[in-house]
Amino acid sequence: MLHDNSRDALAKLFQSFDGNKTARLLLDYDGTLAPFQLDRFKAYPYPEVVPILERIIRSHGTEVSIISGRPVSEIRALLGPLADLEIWGAHGMEHRSADGAFRRLEIPSDIREGLAQAEEWLAREDLLSMAEIKAGGVAVHWRGLSAKEIANLQQRVEAGWQLFRSTPGLKFLAFEGGMELRSTKPDKGDAIRAILGKADAGTPVAFLGDDVTDEDAFRVLNGHGLSVLVRPEFRETDAALWLQPPVELVDFLNLWHEASS
Repeated sequence: MLHDNSRDALAKLFQSFDGNKTARLLLDYDGTLAPFQLDRFKAYPYPEVVPILERIIRSHGTEVSIISGRPVSEIRALLGPLADLEIWGAHGMEHRSADGAFRRLEIPSDIREGLAQAEEWLAREDLLSMAEIKAGGVAVHWRGLSAKEIANLQQRVEAGWQLFRSTPGLKFLAFEGGMELRSTKPDKGDAIRAILGKADAGTPVAFLGDDVTDEDAFRVLNGHGLSVLVRPEFRETDAALWLQPPVELVDFLNLWHEASS
């Protein structure tokens, strides 16, 4: 069950549900809706999550959006049964609306060139098997390695990509289980801004995320909705609320369904 202080924080949000405005439930994927897996293509949601989200969507009182570092296609595969939800993939570089319309932002040529060089370096170092090449970014995953192996790999990649630290428009992101070199814009905060820009004033909004890459979204949402850190262990965060998955996450989603229905 949710802690009492968590319920107090949620009460203000749920009191704003009045049936006149469509609420917005915004969700990160990995580490939030789904536990991490060594095989990232088998990182399926916690068992209770999909049925609850289906009920929320069918209640017609909430628009659900996934905001993830993964490509849209991977989110669709992992959330197969769910329809009528919006997906922001690759930190907002890709967008699929609830009606299925898809678009991908164009990457400036200098950014594309920098990412291509980073990929070429990984190939020369025989590290492509640990890499994920996606729109606007190149990620290296090290989940499952020992602490010593992770430290060596991280040092190696940081040294190899040192050239790009001074490249305008590129940034390093550390995430749970790896690191990424990607375009500075967009980020998850930009996705939140786009969603808020289409929402009426007073619309109930919450964003749930786990990783440091979700902090941009937390900062943008604060003052406009409820930001929620979903994570087994607490860490410093700009989120207003902390929930431990899967039990407290499921409790939150059930409470949301009750309020939106």
